[in-house]
Amino acid sequence: MTQMQEQENADETARAIDAASRGCPMYRADPHPLYRHLRENAPVSRLTPPHGVESYLITRFEDAKAALADPRISKDMYAAIDAYRSIFGDSSIALDDNMLFSDPPKHSRLRRIVSKAFVPRRIEALRPRVQEITDALLEKCAAQDSVDLLSAFAFPLPLQVICELIGVPEEEREEVQQWCSVVARTGFSKKDKDKLHEAETTLREYFEVLIARKRNAPEDDLLSVLIQTKDEQESLTDGELLSTLWVLLFAGHKTTAYLIGNAVYTLLMHPDQLKQVIESPDLLPNAIEEVIRYEGSVENATFRHALEDITVAGTVIPKGALVQVAVTSANRDESVFENPDVFDITRPGVQSNHLGFGTGPHYCLGAPLARMEMQIALTSLFARFPNLSLETPDDEAQWLKVPFPAFRGLTELRVALGSSEGAGERVARVADRV
Repeated sequence: MTQMQEQENADETARAIDAASRGCPMYRADPHPLYRHLRENAPVSRLTPPHGVESYLITRFEDAKAALADPRISKDMYAAIDAYRSIFGDSSIALDDNMLFSDPPKHSRLRRIVSKAFVPRRIEALRPRVQEITDALLEKCAAQDSVDLLSAFAFPLPLQVICELIGVPEEEREEVQQWCSVVARTGFSKKDKDKLHEAETTLREYFEVLIARKRNAPEDDLLSVLIQTKDEQESLTDGELLSTLWVLLFAGHKTTAYLIGNAVYTLLMHPDQLKQVIESPDLLPNAIEEVIRYEGSVENATFRHALEDITVAGTVIPKGALVQVAVTSANRDESVFENPDVFDITRPGVQSNHLGFGTGPHYCLGAPLARMEMQIALTSLFARFPNLSLETPDDEAQWLKVPFPAFRGLTELRVALGSSEGAGERVARVADRV
């Protein structure tokens, strides 16, 4: 490559990063060409994000995997409190005293406690209830010719499931869902931060009341278990208990909600592979893993910061800088996945390779629950509505527009439901085969 070509390439990279940093719609609709360019030309890129804190984006698989487990790259945002405050505001600080935003040994202690309440038997015991919630939501959908599947199904399902797991009473979930939607969709402007502060305050006050109620009258739910664990040797402080409840609620529904939407959209865009899944339900688990790799709901891992100067792929990330790990990019790295831009539900070994649930100490605790919800949601949806189709053309699909966001998902997924005749029998038949 000549010096002129190198300069042209560098200029192209700089323009692409700048446009993507501003949330340019063309990059949000399809960020994959940009990530491919960065993997090839600038695998560690310095960003100029709207929150104004110096940040570096890691895009290659091996670098991403190493960064997610590197103890020199901290998850403890309290250690970078000035940067944290400038991004999220003061209202979020007390709510993030949890295992997601901490390092060992604190992270190890918190995760060990939560893991005791998040045991597989408790998750598996939810399966019949997840099916009931799914069926009820699809029954509501059936009364219409077309729906926005995100608001009617993809978001309510995991939110109701995590509320069920935590122990939020059913009659209070609608309000909780409304507050959560405000928190989930706020940006970095002053107006957005004000809305965020109001919603967070309301939710925090609600959780404090809920904790007090469960302490006085424990039930068979995760929150009651966490409260009871508080009195043992490995205890949760009041702040940690509140913050843990907070992170479980949001980590337990947003990623799964967007993932359901991405899965439905991707399968409808690949009708031949959807047909394979419907005819051979044993392909569904691998299809879900391929969706997570190909168009997963986690675009960038949650914020980290460098505890010291660190060199990654020849670039020095200075001490104190924020580090973003581009999971979406890593999961399409050509050096790891053959034909990575091809969606293939029969791709071998995909579950053990993708980074959709992270890796290392912060590997997603709720991965088994998310997989179970996905299987039930997709099985029931396509069995109930075998003629489901997209109403919005591919080039008009609206994706989240936040620059280099944590989530990769649609803002709306309008579908025509088609006939649901014989749906009950199909759901039962397909569910038995899965």
